Amino acid sequence: MASPGIEVELLVKGHSDLGEVAPEIKPSERRTAVAIADLEWREMEGDDCGFHYGDGTNEAQDNDFPTVERSRLQEMLSLLGLETYQVQKLCLQDSLQISFDSMKNWAPQVPKDLPWHFLRKLQALNAEARNTTMVLDMPPDARPAEKENQMEEEMIYWDPAEDIAADDIYSFSELPTPDTPVNPLDLLCALLLSSDSFLQQEIVLKMSLCQFALPLVLPDSENHYHTFLLWALRAVVRTWWSQPPRGLGSLREDSVVLSRAPTFAFVRMDVSSNSKSQLLNAILSPGRRQWDCFWHRDLNLGTNPREIADGLVEISWFFPSGRDDLDVFPEPVAFLNLRGDIGSHWLQFKLLTEISSAVFILTDNISKKEYKLLYSMKESTTKYYFILSPYRGKRNTNLRFLNKLIPVLKIDHSHVLVKVSSTDSESFVRRIRGIVGSVVRSPCRRVSVEDMAHAARKLGLRVDEDCEECQKAKDRMERITRKIKDIDAYRRDELRLQGDPGRKAAQVEREFCQLQWAPDPPEKHRAELRRRFLELRMQQNGQEPTSGVQEFIAGISSPSLGERQYFLRWMEWGLARVGQPRLRQPPETLLTLRPKLCGASDLSEPLWPEPLGVEHFLREMGQFYEAESCLVEAGRLPAGQRRFAHFPGLAVELLLLGLPLELVDGGTLSIPVRWVTGLLKELHIRLDRRSRLVVLSALGVPGTGKSMLLNTMFGLRFATGRSCSPRGAFMQLITVAEGFSQDLGCDHILVIDSGGLISGALTSAGDRFELEASLATLLMGLSNVTVVSLAETRDIPPAILHAFLRLEKTGHMPNYQFVYQNLHDMPAPSPKPRDRRQLLDPPSDLSRAAAQMEKQGGGFRTLAGLAFCDPERQHVWHVPGLWHGAPPMAAVSLGYSEAIFELKRCLLENIRNGLSNQNKNIQQLIELVRRL
Repeated sequence: MASPGIEVELLVKGHSDLGEVAPEIKPSERRTAVAIADLEWREMEGDDCGFHYGDGTNEAQDNDFPTVERSRLQEMLSLLGLETYQVQKLCLQDSLQISFDSMKNWAPQVPKDLPWHFLRKLQALNAEARNTTMVLDMPPDARPAEKENQMEEEMIYWDPAEDIAADDIYSFSELPTPDTPVNPLDLLCALLLSSDSFLQQEIVLKMSLCQFALPLVLPDSENHYHTFLLWALRAVVRTWWSQPPRGLGSLREDSVVLSRAPTFAFVRMDVSSNSKSQLLNAILSPGRRQWDCFWHRDLNLGTNPREIADGLVEISWFFPSGRDDLDVFPEPVAFLNLRGDIGSHWLQFKLLTEISSAVFILTDNISKKEYKLLYSMKESTTKYYFILSPYRGKRNTNLRFLNKLIPVLKIDHSHVLVKVSSTDSESFVRRIRGIVGSVVRSPCRRVSVEDMAHAARKLGLRVDEDCEECQKAKDRMERITRKIKDIDAYRRDELRLQGDPGRKAAQVEREFCQLQWAPDPPEKHRAELRRRFLELRMQQNGQEPTSGVQEFIAGISSPSLGERQYFLRWMEWGLARVGQPRLRQPPETLLTLRPKLCGASDLSEPLWPEPLGVEHFLREMGQFYEAESCLVEAGRLPAGQRRFAHFPGLAVELLLLGLPLELVDGGTLSIPVRWVTGLLKELHIRLDRRSRLVVLSALGVPGTGKSMLLNTMFGLRFATGRSCSPRGAFMQLITVAEGFSQDLGCDHILVIDSGGLISGALTSAGDRFELEASLATLLMGLSNVTVVSLAETRDIPPAILHAFLRLEKTGHMPNYQFVYQNLHDMPAPSPKPRDRRQLLDPPSDLSRAAAQMEKQGGGFRTLAGLAFCDPERQHVWHVPGLWHGAPPMAAVSLGYSEAIFELKRCLLENIRNGLSNQNKNIQQLIELVRRL
């Protein structure tokens, strides 16, 4: 007899009209449904489902349809032009090259364009990256008539109860043809299967900034295993408002891989008229603004059949901001979405039941097959909820099986919800949120992504992080970081050369260089400085690299390229975790805090201590090289007794792998000339004949978004955020594609980020200001192109003004672009020509002070008075706010992405047209470093 509680629920919510038409079944689900159903009906006798997941495989996947899936995967890879990357995987450097396509906002015309178009858009943090629409050369009226109705033919509904031969079922769907759009989830899966671990990680990181749902389990039927993407998610770090039950709240920053949270899975059983993804988007979106975190069928191309993406598990999180009107939940909550039917992807479903606090099952019908599948979960402690949309007179059947499942799954009528077309969507979403909130408030399972990976291993899924190279690199990192108990003590004991001898040597060398320009420098004073300098370098050279430094050198010297890359990433995360000071904030929300973080501050009193990073170990290597080189130059050490001559080669290998290298020492605010010269010489050897360079620098006060701008523009890895940003200036190398280098006029672009070198005010210490101005002059003097990042319309830093004045005297002036970034997320219309002049014209106290320091008196009134400044040309850019919405649930705004792309296009156009002054080769750059 039917349960009275559920009977009332069905009658009230479903009314009497339960015969709604079901949504069309995807072709790939039709294929797998037949094979799985045949297996189940043969093997299921009694209550035993006959599934064996202890070894990570199910027999249906291995025995019944691997041939069909194998051909579909290979055909999809071939269609997208990715079949060549199945052995030699696509790497991160391949995706970052500057080419003809970098200068145009092009649309894909054939399927083989789609992976590259997706990567370009994702690199630029473009919210429309998932749009795989192609612009075809053939006019619409020239296409075959049958293609116009292809989607309708593919969406034919198939009733499992009908007796249809398997061959007929397969004939309903054909693979996408060159003029048929590809489902975005198929494109994502194909691209991830064709990428190495580091490109996968970059793809996932950029997707997280766009607030896209992230892949967690990657299906691969071709090779008979699925991959849990633990490594790919490692780089994702989020900040949210943490409010303890008692006491003041604070901002917390952590890796999504390590933080534990209640987890809720949404799955489909057989057919569901309701969309899981749309429901999840509504749950995650505060207020009435819905963000399409999960791709769904109402989006462009959302109804295109999935060919290889079924079995994909996606994950997304809700993070609170500290505002009651925006926070749907009081703490972080994870949501999982399984693509496809649970009957066809039992292994993934089993994983979700083991890691979730609750599982929501969306279905229109509960048949005997589904009942037996769920009955096998009777030992599970997970809470189950059903979201039904019954149709075609299946109401009584659903009631019968639900009543059988109630005692098995330990549920009651409150765990069964009915949603049909007449159900109010907003109230239904509030009800789901209420259920999630009640589970969160009660004692429930809380898991991290690492915990999920542990469960996946037990079920036999492959975890991407378990490869030998990755684990060896992790072990080496842990041998280094486990010794770090106190940051200051570790620097003092393990990074000795950066202590007093290093700081004193930099100061003496600075004095010696300044003495070089004195009209009649006293020879006795010069000799004394030289003697002190050599004593300090001899003192440094008498030291031996400590165990931590030796372990680091061994890690970057590994003969395995993959192990070196893994080691660098592990070191970055390991040092950030043990070495970064905890951020303590007053009870302010994330939104009220952000403007304060963007303000200027004196570098002598940083808001946060400089965090310990990879650059400190490389800086130590640089000091060993500097000391040894000084003694060789002075004749105090025979060249044949050098021990550290190979250090620049090791560092350049890291530069070529995409690691930013320090150009200006953040500890002493000086340039280690011999070390930098050694790096450039080694780079010249490695690049061989492709050594023509354009140097692009970005200057500005910390917090003005310059590092984020460079990362978005070129896909670079400069540190962002003041709490983790090192204080030195860093350089990174971008390769120009060989087919485009002749046209662009260079083989590589060397990008320099000024980091935390420039403060926003004239400091009381004249020496400090002079030092900042000298470093700004140096960076601009090395550059062909300079981007000045501004937080406000009139806050051009005095050190940069000072540098402009000095460079005007020399006649060397880079092509410059002033970028005003809207840091407070207010609407920012494009500036009119008169607005550009206003950005340059108003005189300020800073500009007058800078002019007085250069002894120009009243001759210099404004920046516009400089000879190189032409406000009518495109020198000033107005970039919209970075975020669309309120952090931490905000995505990068489309306006920001498009504005940065336009700036990039303009910079490359200026380089190509020769407006960036004469390009340099590396030998000329070495000489320029020495002179400046």
